Amino acid sequence: MPSLVTRFHLLIFSVTLSITAVAVLRVPADFLFPAHWHGSSADWLWPRDTALAVAPIVQAALLLAFFVLGRALTRNHMAKVRHILDPALSLALAVPAAYQFGLLFMGIGSDLDLIRGLGFLFAAVLILLGLVLFHAERHSYGGLRMPWPIRSDRAWIIVHRVSGIAAGLAGAGLATLSWIDAGPGVLAVAFAASLFGLPLFAALVSLAVSRA
Repeated sequence: MPSLVTRFHLLIFSVTLSITAVAVLRVPADFLFPAHWHGSSADWLWPRDTALAVAPIVQAALLLAFFVLGRALTRNHMAKVRHILDPALSLALAVPAAYQFGLLFMGIGSDLDLIRGLGFLFAAVLILLGLVLFHAERHSYGGLRMPWPIRSDRAWIIVHRVSGIAAGLAGAGLATLSWIDAGPGVLAVAFAASLFGLPLFAALVSLAVSRA
């Protein structure tokens, strides 16, 4: 049976694990990552192993969620949604992979703040996604894809506009956290909340509208 999890997605996961292995070898075991900044000093520190475990765990959860979702879809439904869900999973996996790369740079003493840059980039993607969803027109190719249909045109508009606003607000919040340099730990929580929270929110809105 076809799966939403492809070899390319597993490759991204493997790259993250490889970055993790390099970080374990290059970063001292007693190194503490500054997870949150208070002024010019860190008031929340992550031990090396805790910090490095976040990205692989998030990716594993995403792979499991999409694998289960793929099993829940019929072959016909899978054919209709793959063109959207496949790149969505790729993007979702790329965020933790880039985050892990940023931790490696931080651990070896680089001054290049890749995680903060990733925050701005991901925020821009979310804001753009919000605009696309808000203005999406109903047709068979674009828009949100759920295991259940969004039957009426009115429900389609409500779901996409509410989800678009949520994505835009998430992007604005993430950009703010990156601008004030809240810290890698705070950004990791914000990344995970966006990756898991926005799809769940859209699903709950579509269910509520369909039953109204």
